[in-house]
Amino acid sequence: MRLLAIPLALVFIAAACGGDHANSGDGGNGGGDSAQCINVPGPALPAPNVQLGSNVKVTKLLTLDGNPASALLVTAPPGDGRLFVLQQSGEIRIIEDGQLKATPFLSLDNVVLAEAPPGERGLLGLAFDPDYACNGQFFVFYTTSNADVVARYTVSQGDIDKADPTSGEVILSVPDPFENHNGGMLEFGDDGYLYISIGDGGYMDDPRLNGQAILRTDPTCVANQCEPLLAKILRIDVHRAANGKMYGIPSNNPYATGGMGEPEILIRGLRNPWRWSFDRGTGDMYIGDVGQNTYEELDVIPKAQIDGAPNAPVNMGWSIREGLHPFLPNGATTNCNGNGTCATTGLTDPLFERDHANDNWKAIIGGQVYRGQNYPGLVGNYYFTDYNSNQLVQATYAAMGPSLSSTIIAGTTFTGPSSLHADAAGELYITDIHGNIWQIQATP
Repeated sequence: MRLLAIPLALVFIAAACGGDHANSGDGGNGGGDSAQCINVPGPALPAPNVQLGSNVKVTKLLTLDGNPASALLVTAPPGDGRLFVLQQSGEIRIIEDGQLKATPFLSLDNVVLAEAPPGERGLLGLAFDPDYACNGQFFVFYTTSNADVVARYTVSQGDIDKADPTSGEVILSVPDPFENHNGGMLEFGDDGYLYISIGDGGYMDDPRLNGQAILRTDPTCVANQCEPLLAKILRIDVHRAANGKMYGIPSNNPYATGGMGEPEILIRGLRNPWRWSFDRGTGDMYIGDVGQNTYEELDVIPKAQIDGAPNAPVNMGWSIREGLHPFLPNGATTNCNGNGTCATTGLTDPLFERDHANDNWKAIIGGQVYRGQNYPGLVGNYYFTDYNSNQLVQATYAAMGPSLSSTIIAGTTFTGPSSLHADAAGELYITDIHGNIWQIQATP
């Protein structure tokens, strides 16, 4: 479904742009024949400013304008020295050389149903195509009154700081019955596919049992009015339309052949995977899954296990359990929220869990492994936080076990964090609902 018409000439030019994604991915370098490109590269990445030390500090760079000024994500196109800041209200802003540009890169106020923070609807995700420097394409995740939407837009020709608002086209729209638990994180993997996180559809207690639903025509799913694409990580090929859809299905998706589950599904059993990322060094996936009343969890899925197995995706367990514990709402003692079982066979355990009552964690913010060049003492450490505790945590993943050791970083001052993500160079930035942009740095 197209939002607004794209000029026909632009379609022809875009079709000629390079499409080899073998070496692309989160933060990777795009390909393409420059003679056929509709876009030109942005400013180059700055030269590394190496600072030794393994202690961590958080430095505020600037505060966005506007009301509300909530900042939900900092990211950048591959190889691009600018920072792009996502705002819940529907705008994408550009920071270049430490200065916020006055004119938004794109404003989607006319298509996004947004709420002032801490509401959960709005413009929630942004990912640039691995070949953005050539094809100028990027993808956004936003909410409407009844759906979670992934749409593709294109940069304007002749102005790299301005997207073409008429270029929008809906790639995927997933019905969502309630206003909360929307997920919304988008990332390209090093396979060139787009990964999408979507929450369980909201309200509370997973009332339609979307967490474990996998097939729309299953009688239990029909009886519960479920939507099996909710409560999942999805993986699609946005460079190849197929079977009447705006995208193709990667052949290594668990249900790629159809029949037993919806082919878009990659990982199941997630309540609200608000922020997650790939380790740019190893390809491992780190998922912060926001809990309900009791537990917050962090999941680490090694790259070799992300695909799951045919007809058997990785299953994180919601709403059979919350964290590592059986989920038994409303005084129930059996069947774990009507899923029919509390058995944990086949479920992947989280490596980090925090209790609401004892730890003051209420909404985990999954972060990213540091792979930048400025702070060699931080390389390989994973950083994440929580919306309520406002504590920056440094963690190290050990594949043997597996295990995750963690340490709280004292002295941080941010409040209401919304995201922790890397730019094209691998440097890490924290955003918050007050419009502040912070950078994670090292000190001796």
